[in-house]
Amino acid sequence: MGSYGKLARRALETESPVMVQIQELYRATKDAVSLAQGVVYWQPPKQALNKVKELVCEPSISRYGADEGIPELRDALMKKLQTENQLNKSKIMVTAGANQAFVNLVLALCDAGDSVVMFAPYYFNAYMSFQMTGVSNILVGPGDPKTLYPDADWLEQTLKTNPPPKVVTVVNPGNPSGTYVPEPLLKRISDLCREAGSWLIVDNTYEYFMYDGRKHSCVEGDHIVNLFSFSKAFGMMGWRVGYIAYPAGVDGFLDQLLKVQDNIPICASIISQHLALYSMDVGTDWVKDQVKDLVKNRDLIKEALSLLGEGAVKGGEGAIYLWVKLPDQFKDDFAIVRWLARRHKVVLIPGSACGCPGHFRISFGGMPEAETAVAAERLRKGLEELLKDGMMEE
Repeated sequence: MGSYGKLARRALETESPVMVQIQELYRATKDAVSLAQGVVYWQPPKQALNKVKELVCEPSISRYGADEGIPELRDALMKKLQTENQLNKSKIMVTAGANQAFVNLVLALCDAGDSVVMFAPYYFNAYMSFQMTGVSNILVGPGDPKTLYPDADWLEQTLKTNPPPKVVTVVNPGNPSGTYVPEPLLKRISDLCREAGSWLIVDNTYEYFMYDGRKHSCVEGDHIVNLFSFSKAFGMMGWRVGYIAYPAGVDGFLDQLLKVQDNIPICASIISQHLALYSMDVGTDWVKDQVKDLVKNRDLIKEALSLLGEGAVKGGEGAIYLWVKLPDQFKDDFAIVRWLARRHKVVLIPGSACGCPGHFRISFGGMPEAETAVAAERLRKGLEELLKDGMMEE
C-alpha cells in the first residue's frame, strides 16, 4: 500500500508493546540474562502435567468447549473464590490468560471516548488495551511518592467530574510497582467508585506472591470485577489460562462478555483448562512453597541496587517486581536499558513504558537463585559504571 493511511488509527495510536521490543533486544544480545519479563522459573506441578498427558488423545480435548470455561474448572474456581478470596457474589468466566480477560472487560464496559483511570506506574498492557479499543481519555493518577500506593484523594476529586470515569483499574499486588495496596485503601477506592457509579477492575494475578507476612485480600460488589491468572502461580505462562470473577447481581453481564469471548478465543484451550484444574488439585501450598524462595532473589537484586541510595528502590512487598528510580541526571531510561544489555548483558524494562520516565522495572521471578545472583552482579557492575563514568561504550 505504501501508506499507513489505510491502517486503523486505533491501532496506529496504540503504543508498541514494550515486551516485544525488549525480547528483540534480549535475543540480539549474546549471553544476556533477563530481569525483564514477568515470568516465574518453575513449571506446573509434575503430577498435573502427568495427568494431562493422559488426556491428549481424548476427543473432547480437540473440540470446542463452553465459551465461559469447562464446568469442572468453573466449579472448582467458584469454591476457590469463596474459601480463599471471600468472594461470595461472583461468577466465573475462564479466559486465555489475564490479559485477554482485561480486553474482554474493556470491550464489554467501555465505549470509545470514555474516560478511565489508571495509576502510575501502570501496567503497560492494560494501558494498550484501553488505547486499542478507542478509549482515548486515559487519566493517569499519581502514586504516593513514598509507597507508590494509589492516591485516593486524587481519585476522589477525579470521580466528581460529570460524567465520572467509566472504569478505575488497579493491580494488586502491583505490576510494575511490586507494592501491595493495603485492604483499607482498597476498600476506600471501592467505595469511591461505587458512589461515583464507576466500575473498579482489580487484577489479582499475583495474589499468592506476598512477602514478609502480608496477606492478600479482595473486595467485592456489583461495581467490581476481579481478574485472576494461573500463569505465574502455577508456572503456566504458555498455557494461557486466566479468569474473570464478575458480579452475579448485574443482569446481562455474562451475555456481553460472551459476545467478546466468542469472537476472540471462543474458549480458552481445553487441555490448558484441564491442567489448571489438575494444578488446583495439587493445591496452593505447592504454590506458596515455590514463592517463598523468591525472597532470596528479591534480596540479591536489592543488594545490587543499594548503591543507588536510600529511597531509590521500592516494591518487593508482593508480585515479582522491584521499581527503581534512576538518578535525576539519567532521563532516558530506554537508552540505559539498551546500554545495560549491550555492555553488561542484563535486560530490564524501562519505566517510560509504565508512564514513569527515569525508572525501570526489575522482575526477580524468572530465574533460580544462582542465576539471579549472576544477573544481580551484572546489574551492580553496570550501575557502578553508569554512576562513575556515564554510558561508556567499548
